Amino acid sequence: MRPLIRLVPLVSAALLTACASASSPTPTTARETGPARTQVQPAVGLSQPATRTAASTRGTDRGDFGDSPALAELIDRLVREEGFDRAELQRIFSRVERQQWILDLLNKPKAPPSTTPTGAWDRYRAKFITEANIANGLRFWREHAEVLDRAHARYGVPPEYVVAIIGVETRWGGYLGKHRVIDALATIAFDYPRRSEYFTGELESFLIMARGEGMDPFAPVGSYAGAMGLGQFMPSSFLRYAVDFDGDGRRDLWNRVDAIGSVANYFAAHGWRSGEPVVVRARVSEGGAQAMKTGFSTRYGLDELRRNGITAVSPVGAGEVSLLRLDAKGGYQYWLGLPNFYVITRYNHSSYYAMAVHQLAQELRTRRGLPGPVVTHRGQGTAEPPL
Repeated sequence: MRPLIRLVPLVSAALLTACASASSPTPTTARETGPARTQVQPAVGLSQPATRTAASTRGTDRGDFGDSPALAELIDRLVREEGFDRAELQRIFSRVERQQWILDLLNKPKAPPSTTPTGAWDRYRAKFITEANIANGLRFWREHAEVLDRAHARYGVPPEYVVAIIGVETRWGGYLGKHRVIDALATIAFDYPRRSEYFTGELESFLIMARGEGMDPFAPVGSYAGAMGLGQFMPSSFLRYAVDFDGDGRRDLWNRVDAIGSVANYFAAHGWRSGEPVVVRARVSEGGAQAMKTGFSTRYGLDELRRNGITAVSPVGAGEVSLLRLDAKGGYQYWLGLPNFYVITRYNHSSYYAMAVHQLAQELRTRRGLPGPVVTHRGQGTAEPPL
């Protein structure tokens, strides 16, 4: 367990705060949940660590982003709206370092999508659903069964999905990221215009978090996009969804207990429906789905799908579903995504990611010797079919 990174002496009692995949991973990728702000008491500012390394003091006193108009605007806003000390913020940003490798990664050309099956889903799935991961996930579940059960009782999210998320994101804490979060956020915020607005908001949330939790803003490390902790929360998600689940008075996503509670709270806040399934396999008539849009954000009524030759292998109840297509070896697989599948995509906007989490969760549940997820629709009990 990694301890919360505490600040070396604070200069004021009202000072200073800071998620790792994985995913990204997460896939360690940034989850773009809407930034949320918590109310914090105005403070003198963030205090600095007592010592500074040679690497942190390289360059001019203005730092790598000293000439950025966007940084000047951010500092003005933090001073005006959040009560930060201007000089303290300037001292902090004089030490922030631009990471060119992150920009190179973001600008790397992507391969065009294939129009025929290539087995991409099988390769993606194989990264996460392995015997080693299953063994490690079961160990994590055994070690934290009481906490996972408590989270299930409070938030309605089954243990297997919390365990699977943490596993896909950081291999249960084994891969927390190694890049200073403040450097990653500032690099994308100030030097990557296409995502500048979002990451400037995340940088603002990070500084508010660091102050609120008493963290040295240079201590937290995470993914290339600034995700932190066992659950790889972005700073805005930390402010809105992180919980103190062990009752020690602080939210610490490097602490397994707080991470479990926070992931469950995240799912619940995004509408997880307790006792309902996640996906159902679909039967598709030849050519029936070829002209239809697919993905977690699609919405179809069951009658519309039926008219196009698409039916569920088991009852899914009323309402709309998404049509999912996985590029598997030997041809496409089709599934119907239910509301809980969409909730998983709020963590990472990818159908493959959500399906990997789901299938890992179901494998862990089966290996624990638990029965398949049984749900009730209109009084009829149905079990989700095996993969």
